[in-house]
Amino acid sequence: MKILVPVDGSPFTKRMLAYLAAHDEWLGSAHQYTLLHVAPAVPPRAAAVLDKAILQGHYAEESEKVFKPLRTFFSKQKIDASFVAKVGPAADTIAHLADQFDLLIMGSHGHGVLGSLVMGSVTSKVLGSCTTPLLIIR
Repeated sequence: MKILVPVDGSPFTKRMLAYLAAHDEWLGSAHQYTLLHVAPAVPPRAAAVLDKAILQGHYAEESEKVFKPLRTFFSKQKIDASFVAKVGPAADTIAHLADQFDLLIMGSHGHGVLGSLVMGSVTSKVLGSCTTPLLIIR
């Protein structure tokens, strides 16, 4: 099964990985994992005055901060995973890429008093805009 796992390096990403590690059916050679980090774009006015190489370096550095512990996790599990870095609005980028996968696994959290009723805004937008099955880990 081809599985897309959007990650942001938050405690909710770590909780999602702990869930995967605790459930043998999710980890193993039967699945192909692609981990996706979507960095928010630098505002256009700021990007216009920055050298393109510096800007690309910034995006790569931000994604690598998120990917580094995940590479270790998947290495310890003896699982080959692909790591993809994109720039743009997270929910739209995830939903667009999700069509190429069999399953989407995302960590999520609620906000404030309505925490048990609503998911994170990115997860909600992805859920509403893609047709790929979505496993949400809370």
